[in-house]
Amino acid sequence: MIGQLRGQLIHKQAPELMLEVHGVGYELLASMTTFLDLPDINEETTLFTHFIVREDSQTLYAFSSKSERSLFRTLLKVNGVGPKMALAIVSGMTMREFSQFIHAGDVTALTRLPGVGKKTAERLIIEMRDRLPKVESDDSTPPSSTSIALSQKQIEEEAVTALLALGYKLPQASRMVSAISADDLSAEEMIRLALKASLL
Repeated sequence: MIGQLRGQLIHKQAPELMLEVHGVGYELLASMTTFLDLPDINEETTLFTHFIVREDSQTLYAFSSKSERSLFRTLLKVNGVGPKMALAIVSGMTMREFSQFIHAGDVTALTRLPGVGKKTAERLIIEMRDRLPKVESDDSTPPSSTSIALSQKQIEEEAVTALLALGYKLPQASRMVSAISADDLSAEEMIRLALKASLL
């Protein structure tokens, strides 16, 4: 089991990244929260990982914190929740927000996440309620990230591509990105804002 990697970040385009460790390039899929925490290209970083092996694929998932990875692993234990949906959930909201929705029994908020229908949301509430601690509301804003020198159109296209990879349909992903009017944002920041706005 590969549980942690420390190396040089040589590629990142949400939700994919590559980390070079002693000359070996590891391809990983990461949540949007992790992308916001990533350093610039060619800098060193440490990521916590979860390795999933299937008959037709071997995939490494990367997280910037053990708590985020723990939530991902807990989600995988829920009937009907696979890696793609689990990654979308940890990308769409923080652990604090997710815990608040679970304990409040907020089915509507959970169904705004890609791939989460009413039955899955209800199952998440039932199965996760006893596994997550109750938390107080938090009005803090998401952390900032260094903006990449790309044109606004390129950034928006990258954001849409990442949302498609998370399970959103093209029309919905395009609308979500178009609704973010702020300039000087990196693709990762735009994705994060689009995901947060979809929960409102």
